[in-house]
Amino acid sequence: MYGANGAVGPSPTTKGLRNLYVSDRIRTMKIGAFEVNEPVPELTNPCAIAMLKPWVDVGRVGTLVLAKIEQHVEAKELARLDRPGTFFDFTRYRPRMRMSGGKRVFRTPNSEIRFGHDDFSDRDYVFLHLREPHAMAEDYIDSVVALAEHFGVVEYYRIGGMYDTVPHSRPLLVTGNLNEEKEDLAKGLLSPWRRAYQGPTSIVNLVGESLEQAKIETASLMAHLPQYVQLDEDHMGASRLLDVLCAICGLPNSLADATRGSQQYQEISRAVAQNPDLQRLITQFEAYYDKVTAGSPEAEEGAAFSPDVEEFLKSMGERFESGKEGVEED
Repeated sequence: MYGANGAVGPSPTTKGLRNLYVSDRIRTMKIGAFEVNEPVPELTNPCAIAMLKPWVDVGRVGTLVLAKIEQHVEAKELARLDRPGTFFDFTRYRPRMRMSGGKRVFRTPNSEIRFGHDDFSDRDYVFLHLREPHAMAEDYIDSVVALAEHFGVVEYYRIGGMYDTVPHSRPLLVTGNLNEEKEDLAKGLLSPWRRAYQGPTSIVNLVGESLEQAKIETASLMAHLPQYVQLDEDHMGASRLLDVLCAICGLPNSLADATRGSQQYQEISRAVAQNPDLQRLITQFEAYYDKVTAGSPEAEEGAAFSPDVEEFLKSMGERFESGKEGVEED
């Protein structure tokens, strides 16, 4: 853990993670492993929206959503990890080299925090671009929690996307664990479907659990995307997530523009029309989707697809799993 002089030392409480690091050239505030830009802003009861690369950002829906809101509020950088190599393996998150003004610029993968104020809702926002750590995960999590506590975050929403057995021909499902007040605000936008997941997960889930223990309102919002499509950028999924966030946070509804997503899905429909095998698969997905949204007890037991569909889903899952290794900086 990071001590008062920035060196690795015994693990203190999250409050003890806050300190000032003084160098010969600049005076920089450090909160855990994060270096905070000076002057440090004063935020009033900010809402934090986080996304996690790479596993729960399929279709880049989390990235697209944060980019849309950040552009709206003219977000500025707040903090980034001082030494990202402490937590990340750079043979898995690859650095990038690019040319700018005739010079080569080297970019190191990092976890970046930004902030902004929305005049429409009159709220401050903190945006967390998090990455799955490869080492010292507990220190990474403590630093994220300390940052949220320092700036007085009162709401924390982690957003993302996952592939699922849903058809592109139906409104995409967004699931989440909102409180009763927020569920009322998102009525008609959030799917009542609850499917308890058991299995491997991200250690970054501990950020939400730690904030919840600190009496900070937390929730996870997930867009369910068609597994047979796997777009590099799924704008329909991003639009559906923005629908929910705009409703529960008071952001302007215009942010959830579905025009580009609709165009993408119309192109998919045209391609599907030329593929009878895919049409049969989607028909089964539609039947299951209709049971889920109607609250059918059969849906709670899981989908029963034909053997050829099950084999297709298995092969798609294996392709996705094999693509996880060697993930590079976007």
